[in-house]
Amino acid sequence: MLGDPWSLLVVRDLMFKGGKTFGDFLSADEGIATNILTDRLSRLEANGIVERRRDPADARRLIYRLTEKGIDLAPAMVEIVLWATTYEKTDAPLEIIRAMRRDKAGFLARLRATWQSAQPSRREARSVAHKKSLHSK
Repeated sequence: MLGDPWSLLVVRDLMFKGGKTFGDFLSADEGIATNILTDRLSRLEANGIVERRRDPADARRLIYRLTEKGIDLAPAMVEIVLWATTYEKTDAPLEIIRAMRRDKAGFLARLRATWQSAQPSRREARSVAHKKSLHSK
């Protein structure tokens, strides 16, 4: 599920970089191929890490977001980012790295609060669940 670097990069972009759309992930500096990105998004969705829904502003576009299972990866992802900044050149913003190091628990709490505030409304979630059930019949 998370055994390849591309899946980790998608989760990273969802969690820390504000990525939401296929185009957002495709334009990342790592240069993922479209077929690989499609496959990793499908796998992450099948494993309950990511969910997708139609963009309310443009129904032709899909928006991806972490599920609760996905946001629960935050402590591990923070450790990976911090490890990477020690041993690798990274484009992680210095202020984010400092915030992670200074107050890891506070950083994680703010990250979860941001994720929670972006949750779809109950009505929207029910509508998406209803549409999925119709397609699976």
